[in-house]
Amino acid sequence: MRCPFCGNVDTQVKDSRPAEDHVAIRRRRFCPACAGRFTTYERVQLRDLVVVKSNGKREDFDRDKLERSVRISMQKRPIEPERIDQMISGIVRRLESMGETDIPSKLIGEIVMERLAAIDTVAYVRFASVYKNFQATDDFEDFLAELAPPKPKTDA
Repeated sequence: MRCPFCGNVDTQVKDSRPAEDHVAIRRRRFCPACAGRFTTYERVQLRDLVVVKSNGKREDFDRDKLERSVRISMQKRPIEPERIDQMISGIVRRLESMGETDIPSKLIGEIVMERLAAIDTVAYVRFASVYKNFQATDDFEDFLAELAPPKPKTDA
């Protein structure tokens, strides 16, 4: 592993332990050249996934991109970072276990929305506003109306 500080390729592992609900290994590393310390994570990757966009364009699946979009939607929400990591790992495991290497972006978005809806409604609406490309406040109102349970009728 190359040192991020000095570029030395001969770094040493000082400590390894399970991370993220035992789906990754966290390694503390030390660089003997510059005495820098840094952390790396090692994850099992079952297969190389390819995201197929709605316009037909194909790109390699990027876990970091998924993580960024989920974390943005959960910004300033009372959700523990470990729970977010578990959710992201669960989504990736689900995608990898589907048996297909080509995954439509629409399916990824639906899975993320399903998981966010179960965890935090505000994060779910934030993600949906980008995923569904809301253009006006009416789009929000329509979406929120679908979420709200029907109000009981009262006889006056």
